Amino acid sequence: MIMIVFVLASLGVIIMGTRQNRKREIISLTQNDESPLCRLDGCFSYLPLILMVSGLPIQTLAPTPTRTLTPSQTPIATATYASTPTSTPTLTLSRTSTPTATPTPFSTPASGRSWEGVSSWVYQLTNYPNNRLDQIAGSKFHLAVIDLARDGGSSYFTRAEIEALQRTGKIVLAYFEIGAIENYRPEWGLVPDDLKLGPVAGWPGEQYVKYWDERWWPIVQGRIDRALQAGFDGAYLDMVVTYEEIPANAAGTHRQDLAGKMVDLIARISSYAKSIRPDFKIVPQNAPELYVWPKYLPAIDGLGMEELYYLATDQPCSYSWCEENRRNAAAVRAAGKLVLTVDYANQAGHIADAYTRARAAGFVPYVTVRELNVMRINPGWDPS
Repeated sequence: MIMIVFVLASLGVIIMGTRQNRKREIISLTQNDESPLCRLDGCFSYLPLILMVSGLPIQTLAPTPTRTLTPSQTPIATATYASTPTSTPTLTLSRTSTPTATPTPFSTPASGRSWEGVSSWVYQLTNYPNNRLDQIAGSKFHLAVIDLARDGGSSYFTRAEIEALQRTGKIVLAYFEIGAIENYRPEWGLVPDDLKLGPVAGWPGEQYVKYWDERWWPIVQGRIDRALQAGFDGAYLDMVVTYEEIPANAAGTHRQDLAGKMVDLIARISSYAKSIRPDFKIVPQNAPELYVWPKYLPAIDGLGMEELYYLATDQPCSYSWCEENRRNAAAVRAAGKLVLTVDYANQAGHIADAYTRARAAGFVPYVTVRELNVMRINPGWDPS
């Protein structure tokens, strides 16, 4: 009986351990050291608990994935940090399954393209009609995240195109990755094989990279330079999560060191870009737990968060790591940073729920398709 319960609980972990990030699914058990069952003091740390509660449903038996990256302060709104995080926040957030509020009316930023006034955004990375930005320009969104290149390859958006978009009152951020590289990017051939760490799960054409290696910096720097030259207002940085998805010993150290190295890269990007244009915005996507590193918050202007409320597609985000992400994103918002959320849902009730809960938390929400290949306007929730 004990063995059966343990096996079933392990299966529950496999089901519950699914992490989804931009256009991909990550199964935590595929990362050698990242099995949620192994994150706390060894792989059998939950066995006594399993034996005690063997009569409970399988979902109850699945252990809670716990990060080692935890803030040293208790009140999340306090902007004091320790050099090494030491304790876990205890804040508990409540949630409701269905919204009771009606759509919130939109306001126009008080002073044109105001960062503080952003209350809506659109996120589209591919499939721009006629390879142009006219559709986004014609919308009433306050902020747009688009790819650095119209085709993901070498056809980059020009300064004239970005300025035309900005003249409609929009802030425009350039999307690119800093912890991985896709094989269709023009820099692919410039990345040495020994800098690549293997394919991103579910995306064999995309490889994790040793983002801490000095040889990677010219790739990142080149992307920043191109965004600056094209007149983008800032950069939207993806694959920050590389630090927690690659083996913990990838750099010959441990997970905590990998996190620090990612924060160092974000801080270096910010310092470099702002030395050229001080008002250039830096917005990393996901991994909100990094806010406890002293360099992180001063380096960023905002945070992008996927799947805070709904996983792709229309699946309520109710796992413990979902709550953890919401709590950490709230801490970033409390520090005065803009928080953009994107959820993947099609059902009207789920769309309404995501917008209602995000706005109640002080976030700026958007709900769209997982492929990020359309400009969706959700009636009553997005400006139209």
